[in-house]
Amino acid sequence: MKLCTRLLLTSLFALTVVGCTTSKPDLKDVPEIDLYSQAEEQLQGGLMKSAVTVLEEMDKSYPFGPYSQQVQLNLIYSYYKAADLALAIASIDRFLKLNPTHPNIDWVIYLRGLSNMALDDNQIQGWFNVDRSDRDPDFAETAFKDFTYLVSSYPYSPYSYDAQQRLTYLKNRLARYQLKIAQYYTDRQAYVAVINRVNYMLEQFSDTEATREGLVLMKNAYDQLGLVNESQKVQQLIVANSAL
Repeated sequence: MKLCTRLLLTSLFALTVVGCTTSKPDLKDVPEIDLYSQAEEQLQGGLMKSAVTVLEEMDKSYPFGPYSQQVQLNLIYSYYKAADLALAIASIDRFLKLNPTHPNIDWVIYLRGLSNMALDDNQIQGWFNVDRSDRDPDFAETAFKDFTYLVSSYPYSPYSYDAQQRLTYLKNRLARYQLKIAQYYTDRQAYVAVINRVNYMLEQFSDTEATREGLVLMKNAYDQLGLVNESQKVQQLIVANSAL
């Protein structure tokens, strides 16, 4: 019994020591230059959580210091890399409001697109090949707007090419979501809703595979409604697209 008690006390002591060693460092009253050097070192070492702690202290203690803008940019990057995506987006929106003409605005918008795209993703489901096209597309739509704005407003930005590739992916993602809705309406014989949904797909995502699949649903909807002329026109579209 004494041995068990001694082991328990030893374990509790070890946990106490670990708790003390992992507590946040006291950064108050540390000179700004020292904090900046410490944050840079942690960023270079990939210690994003530690970097965030230091950068947040700098942002709070020295909001108008000579490093303030760079601290905000580093915070955006650190939040993103640490997967604190909501904080990354909040910091981005704040930076854009305070520094609308900053020379790195294109990078900031690019990071917002990446953050929104990451929020739309679910890596675990991706590993198991789960069909995720019916998920709420709000974050995907926002990312699409971010990358579209970047490409149109900063066409010569070094981030524009990658943004353009991501736009292609997001367009297909959003089109698949609309296709799921059209299939849902088809299953419930809501044929007018099917036609309206596929028309929307033709307007927004005409060059996607999902829209080509949607044409089949549209033709079926016209057939069910007895609209022969409209059905024949959609059939012509299907044939034309199958040749592409």
